[in-house]
Amino acid sequence: MSTHEVPPPDPGPRPATGGATPPLRQLDARSLRGLAHPLRLRLLEVLRHDGPATASRLADRLGESSGATSYHLRQLASYGFVAEETGRGTARERWWRAVHEGIQVSDPETFLGHDDPAVRGALDLMLHEIASIHTSELSTWLGSMHTWPQEWRRRGDISDYTLWLTPEVAGELGERLREVINDYRDRVPADADGAASVRLHLHAFPREGGQRRAAREEAARDGESVGDDGTVRDDEEEAT
Repeated sequence: MSTHEVPPPDPGPRPATGGATPPLRQLDARSLRGLAHPLRLRLLEVLRHDGPATASRLADRLGESSGATSYHLRQLASYGFVAEETGRGTARERWWRAVHEGIQVSDPETFLGHDDPAVRGALDLMLHEIASIHTSELSTWLGSMHTWPQEWRRRGDISDYTLWLTPEVAGELGERLREVINDYRDRVPADADGAASVRLHLHAFPREGGQRRAAREEAARDGESVGDDGTVRDDEEEAT
């Protein structure tokens, strides 16, 4: 499970990655707890997308006080998520940049089953905040779509699909989709005519209702039925 973005163009040439996965920050329990704050997640998102900024600029962008953004930037720095941009700013107004292109949780089960409830709560907060950010980004696109050229309006996409998968096949599908995305990562230079920073949100999760439907269909083939609580019953035994 990961979240990452293509960073904004740098003044100098950007080395080609050859379609490789960008550098991601692997979260552990400590860094997860340090990141799990709504404002910190939004600060990190803006720095990744828009590039280096000061606490006051970020405060204006996010509708927060500069004191709040300054404090949470220092906290992010203490956990290694952001760093000062060298050669810019003054002692009174420091510029900050994101250190990594994204974050990654290789095995959410490590945190879902953690002994410390604060760690479990931190994961829950982080995931819900990321989902809120995705929803906000989509709403922003829908609200501003009319201001974009027709070529972009025609190629924006909102799609959803429902597939029957096993956990193993779902993991395989996710890997293949990420491979396709990485293949396109360096195909278009940031300064190419007509280029724009395009957001892709990838969500995949099982639905409980669909699982019950599959159980009912299988039970029906075996002459059984499934109650609302998921219990399998033998129809012939019930009839007697």
